[in-house]
Amino acid sequence: MASEDLGCKPQRHLPREKGQAGFALPAPLAASAREPQPAPYAELSAQLNRRLDIHEGAAQPRRCKVFNPYTEFPEFSRRLIKDLERMFKLYDAGRDGFIDMMELKLMMEKLGAPQTHLGLKSMIREVDEDFDGKLSFREFLLIFHKAAVGELQEDSGLMALAKLSEIDVSQEGVKGAKDFFEAKVQALSSASKFEAELKAEQEERKQEEEKRRLRQAAFRELKAAFSA
Repeated sequence: MASEDLGCKPQRHLPREKGQAGFALPAPLAASAREPQPAPYAELSAQLNRRLDIHEGAAQPRRCKVFNPYTEFPEFSRRLIKDLERMFKLYDAGRDGFIDMMELKLMMEKLGAPQTHLGLKSMIREVDEDFDGKLSFREFLLIFHKAAVGELQEDSGLMALAKLSEIDVSQEGVKGAKDFFEAKVQALSSASKFEAELKAEQEERKQEEEKRRLRQAAFRELKAAFSA
């Protein structure tokens, strides 16, 4: 009889949503996980939401975008980008394509502007677009872009990095500017400048090839003269 009574009792279940690794969250908790969070928890909330979406099959695939510095930073000359790339690789001691906090610490010490631990974290955070706690080459170029357009505080660590870098920006130029930080007022066409630089490089290669061909021809003539 007791078992029949238990069988007749309605079964109550809280509405549940699936969470991570098959664990079901009560609906109110699952809903709260998707609600906007205060700034300090925004990154964690975004990661949690994406994991929930992946588990539920609702996540959109992330496309892998190929980074092209010449098209994404057209205000920089090809020569300047190459010089900045050499500087980036110089301090990328781990050769992993990133400058982490310790490598940035070493860089700032070499430049004569050492930073505190909090200062280094602040520098990275200002340009860290993917929140991985280190600088990619794109984010490194972003430092100089922000400096050029006046988006950095004068006394900030990033401004010190831009000003004290080993790149002589007054000589390299940005759109041919004499002063790196006045580049934004230059009116030269980025597309035409890029094309002109590319043609100049091609012409230089052609000249080198022609010189090599002439040297080879002269050597063959000299060799034939001695053989005769």
